[in-house]
Amino acid sequence: MNQISSAFTLFTSLLVEAMPFLLIGVLLSSSLIFFLDENKLITKLPKNPFLGAIIGSIFGFFFPVCECGNVPVARRFLLKGLPTSVAVSFLFAAPTINPIVLWSTYVAFRGQPEIVWLRVIFSLTIAITIGCIFSLQSDPRPLLKPRLAKRLTALIEGQKEEKNINIKEYSLLQSGSFILGEKGKPIKMTQSLLDDTDNNSLSLWQKWDLFINNVQYELRELGGILILGSAIAASIQVFVPREIILNLGQGTITSIVAMMILAAVVSICSTVDSFFILSFASTFTTASLVAFLVFGPMIDIKSIGLMLSIFKPRMILYLTAIAAQLTFIFTLSYSYFY
Repeated sequence: MNQISSAFTLFTSLLVEAMPFLLIGVLLSSSLIFFLDENKLITKLPKNPFLGAIIGSIFGFFFPVCECGNVPVARRFLLKGLPTSVAVSFLFAAPTINPIVLWSTYVAFRGQPEIVWLRVIFSLTIAITIGCIFSLQSDPRPLLKPRLAKRLTALIEGQKEEKNINIKEYSLLQSGSFILGEKGKPIKMTQSLLDDTDNNSLSLWQKWDLFINNVQYELRELGGILILGSAIAASIQVFVPREIILNLGQGTITSIVAMMILAAVVSICSTVDSFFILSFASTFTTASLVAFLVFGPMIDIKSIGLMLSIFKPRMILYLTAIAAQLTFIFTLSYSYFY
């Protein structure tokens, strides 16, 4: 009975600390409906692939979105003809390099500021590196799902009539992924993958209605993930024997691998993952905590499901393998040299 009480106390404390950051992140993300003119934005981004990888990575700072919101933006980059490096680097950097995530990480690890800096440096380096690698792929169509590749071909050739496309292929995408649709109605990202959205054609009241809907859907999905993640963290801390956690957490290599796997499985939102992993700070190495904070926002079950709506499985396999290797190398190097 004492264990259940302790687990519930830890679970509640995690929720109380993390929920305000989740709410702020959702509100700021949804507010882009009012302020973002993506067509003007896209015209200002560089066409040079290598410069695009750098700009795409730091551009996430101006998009306070987690890994749920970066996929449709990256998709738009691709369909607007920007280099693959811009879209890929943004896809990997945006969930971490944004003010809400950096603020929440600082609040959670105020006594360990090196974790904040390592998260920023490693995330940026990995995103830029992956972007540069895929800058060699000048034509993104071989990397995209067949119907998106067909859509891009039609746009490149100036053929605008391709509208009625079967979207069953993208049925893996679930709730919480609603964005602006035609006539001011919210539509799923599955459908938005095939249709362009004109943000300027909507009235203020239509945008406000979409803002409320987007906040509702994202809070429902991300809040559920946060609750599940907090429950897992509390259960591990209380019910798993302390000796197992200590043995696993103090190993240089095993701790990093364990945290990367945990990050991929738990799939917790990047705006609150710092509070989730904070409960492991006393038993796991600093390098392993950084590995969780760097790898989780890039690759997890949730983000893979979203990316499957855009990229071919082979592309996602490449992205996962490269991100995992770079995260492991960087964090292991830090554990040995510092």
